[in-house]
Amino acid sequence: MLALKQALSLVTIGSNEWSPIVESSLAAWYKFNTGIGLSGSDVRAWTDSGTRGYDMLQGTSANQPAFSAGVLTFDPSAPSFLSTSGDEITLASDFTIGVRLNIAATGGVIVGDNTEDGELVKVFSTSKIRIRIDNQSGVDLELNSGSLLESESYMVITRTGGSGDLNLWWNGVKQTVSVAMTGTANIDSIGVRKTNQNPFDGTIREIQIYSSANDELAENVGNRLSTL
Repeated sequence: MLALKQALSLVTIGSNEWSPIVESSLAAWYKFNTGIGLSGSDVRAWTDSGTRGYDMLQGTSANQPAFSAGVLTFDPSAPSFLSTSGDEITLASDFTIGVRLNIAATGGVIVGDNTEDGELVKVFSTSKIRIRIDNQSGVDLELNSGSLLESESYMVITRTGGSGDLNLWWNGVKQTVSVAMTGTANIDSIGVRKTNQNPFDGTIREIQIYSSANDELAENVGNRLSTL
């Protein structure tokens, strides 16, 4: 039985046992209330809880997100943001991105690239998340109903298939609108895009990033985020 379980994808582990760290495709994990380096009450580092070392840092005190009870607060007037210390995260094909967050205003980038043009996951409007990859024109994932700004929520974005099909799960519900975008997605920042533009306004508890995608992984990611 043990050998059989090892032969199967680890995504099949039950949600009560599942953890991001069991996934071989885990690219980066900014875990809730874990790996936080503080300067006073502000965040100077958020260490990757995965195995690849994509730590997020902010050495400029004016740009450090505030921290309280495991939650990072991003102030767009500063702006507050974090950036990788070295290489950027590259997602050439399938990917899954999960975030537990509270969006205070539209226009802000949740994750993006602060060194390359046109790489972002952005709150485009009260109902749309915009994706840009390889500086292509943006495509939008839209809520079936309601607002992205209503309350603290969790979202999962996936890209699957050769055509780059993008889908959005919002608070555990897969939304109807699916769009496509191919190319290599690059991430080296939380809270801005190049250069320090479109700062995020709101709070973030956790971010998970994977180089694979399927409905079961999306469900597991969402289940974890829902408990934070």
